[in-house]
Amino acid sequence: MSQTSSSQQNFNQNLVEFLRESPTPYHAVKNMVDRLEQHGFQRLLESEAWQLKDNGRYYITRNDSSIVAFTNGDHQQGFRMVGGHTDFPCLKVKPQPELHRHQYLQLAVEVYGGALLNPWFDRDLSIAGRVFYLNTAGELKSSLINYRKAIAYIPSLAIHLDREANKNRSINPQTDIPPILCQLDKNEKIDFRVLLKEQLTVEGVIDVQEVLEYDLSFYDTQGAAIIGLKDEFIVSTALDNLLSCYVGMTAMIESLENSTAPMVLVCNDHEECGSKSATGAQGPMLKTILHRIAGSTEALARAISQSMIISADNAHGVHPNFADRHEGNHQPLLNKGAVLKINANQRYASNDETCSLFGMLCREVGADYQYFVTRTDLACGSTIGPLTAGELGIRTLDIGLPTFGMHSIRETAGTRDAFQLTRVLQRFFAKNRLPFA
Repeated sequence: MSQTSSSQQNFNQNLVEFLRESPTPYHAVKNMVDRLEQHGFQRLLESEAWQLKDNGRYYITRNDSSIVAFTNGDHQQGFRMVGGHTDFPCLKVKPQPELHRHQYLQLAVEVYGGALLNPWFDRDLSIAGRVFYLNTAGELKSSLINYRKAIAYIPSLAIHLDREANKNRSINPQTDIPPILCQLDKNEKIDFRVLLKEQLTVEGVIDVQEVLEYDLSFYDTQGAAIIGLKDEFIVSTALDNLLSCYVGMTAMIESLENSTAPMVLVCNDHEECGSKSATGAQGPMLKTILHRIAGSTEALARAISQSMIISADNAHGVHPNFADRHEGNHQPLLNKGAVLKINANQRYASNDETCSLFGMLCREVGADYQYFVTRTDLACGSTIGPLTAGELGIRTLDIGLPTFGMHSIRETAGTRDAFQLTRVLQRFFAKNRLPFA
């Protein structure tokens, strides 16, 4: 096995482990914090004054679901920024979710983001997220929670009861998808918050007096895996966009000894529902943090003029069964490199300048890249790139790794692409001065 093959294999195994341990944005951010702290990053609190040291390594979290990590360097060189998002489409548990029907316990759910609902049926599901509680001293506390084992299921309606299912079955998200958790005795009722209190105790939180609120979602217990006759695919929930979060974090860590320009990694929550929140890309979080790093409006404006952000989100790989859904000359293939995402109406923020820089970086490290343009007769999606560009006035490039089944409960990407993109981003971070600055 060549050194490159061995490095790629190790990279993907670590990626698989990260994905398996990140069933929610809260868990993903915690896992990123753990990794960053292992490499000398220190937590900053937004409520405190910051005393930043030259070449210091820092991170800030907000709501435990968004994170900004940065190195403090010469701001006159501008920021080398990579962005992604921590959230992904899922089924979230409603505040009063208990449904006691036909001696089954079900939980009412709300669809978060643009989820592809069909694949949620007939999967082994669990629950994870964050819980707020009063402890025995009457203090408000929070804890992450993860049942890990399969505790729920959404059974399909048998084809014998719906003979047209393969032709025209549609899904009513209110009535068709509440998962089943258990069978009940006659007249038995279960309080979901009592169940959560019991699970917190199982997970070692023993001072719970009362569960107050939560942000919980269902997830597929079948973990991330490497598949394919040649091990060429990675399959997992939440590849969109934890794949980019992991790539950006790894590239930053691998660049710590080679970069003098300040590096920034921003992974926002709430991209899948529009990004307009206190933790989203359309909120003030990133701009506020950069202002504090630079020290003044004048210093930030000068730094931004020398800066660039690469917004890394997933791209649609051409599906061999549905190739006509792609524009003819822009059909990205898995394992053929990152995709430059371009839209004339600024649904993506890429332009000829930022695309040229990325092409140059790819050439310098020997990486492939491709292009994606939505068919002119189809609507184009978007990501955090245009929002960040609009908030900061910063040069922006939207890229993505080609993916099958985006927004499904289980997505597919290429095992070569994420490893290659990490090398390209390392090169980007190492650029002491950008050629157009």
